[in-house]
Formats: sequence, C-alpha cells, structure tokens
Amino acid sequence: MSSAPAAAAWAIDPAHSSIEFAVKHMVIATVRGTFTRFEADLDIDEADLARSRATVRIHAASVETRQPDRDNHLRSADFFDAENHPYLTFTTTAIEPAGRGAFRITGDLAIRGTVRPVTFDAEVHGPAKNPFGKTVVAVSASGKINRKDFGLTWNAPLEAGGWLVGDEVRISADFELVKQD
Repeated sequence: MSSAPAAAAWAIDPAHSSIEFAVKHMVIATVRGTFTRFEADLDIDEADLARSRATVRIHAASVETRQPDRDNHLRSADFFDAENHPYLTFTTTAIEPAGRGAFRITGDLAIRGTVRPVTFDAEVHGPAKNPFGKTVVAVSASGKINRKDFGLTWNAPLEAGGWLVGDEVRISADFELVKQD
C-alpha cells in the first residue's frame, strides 16, 4: 500500500516580491507606496492550483511612500494604526481559473480589525528553475478596494472642492515563490 507524497512547501522570495498600492492625491495626482515586510503561509496544490490556499501577513509599520512624514501619518491611528494593528492580512477563500494561467483569487482582507471580502485578478507563470536549481513560480495579482470600507476615513477637504486623499486604492502584488526542499 503506497501513500500519497507529502505536499511540497513553498516560500516567498522577498528579494523578488513586492506589495504596492496607489491612491489619488488632491483628485489629480497619484501617490504610490509599498510595504517592505510581509510573509505568507502557503499551501500550494501543484496538481490543481484552484485548491491552493494562502495567508499573507503584511507588516503595517513597513509602509513606505518615499516621504517620511506621510509614512508616519499612514502608520498612525488616522490610517493603519500600526501600533494596535501590526498586520494587514489576506486569507484566500476561493481560487477560480479564469483562462490560461489566469485566476480570480477571493479572500478576506483584514485592515485595522475590519475584515471584508476582496477579489484580485491574478496570473501565474512558471514553473521554472532559478540559477540555484530551485523550482520557482511567479504570481502577479491586482485589484482595488475602497479604503473607507476598512475604517481608513481620515481626509481633508480641498479649497477648490474634492478631498486630499482618494477613496479607491489600487493594489498590486508580485510574488516569486520558491519550492523548498
């Protein structure tokens, strides 16, 4: 009697991965930022990617927009409240094939203690071998949220009308996943 092989472990390669966001500033410009620290628990079903599961934890205090005062404001209670809510988390609830190498990934996104379902469009590329002989897969995902749905309501009115910070936040993530021995 033979047993099924154990599922292979996978890990994010942080040197080749990113989580970024973009939001309108003063109605007309776009401000971009990134989170520099994140990790994931991955349960990848190589035979059927739709049966895979993941939880991504993003360190709220790692937010960077290349402007220290704005970064500190984003870490404050006005936005992420990183001291009391150190992580933003995304846990998959469904992965649906959407064409060759394309998927719709739905999951629960938690920011500041508020959890909402969010769906991302994703592409999976690979597998391929890296220069060190490891098997790698790339996952690119994008979507958008309304920041107010997560309690991120701080804003300031503009003299000419409109608001300093837009409500819609575009999110993109690129992960290089490395199969562990």
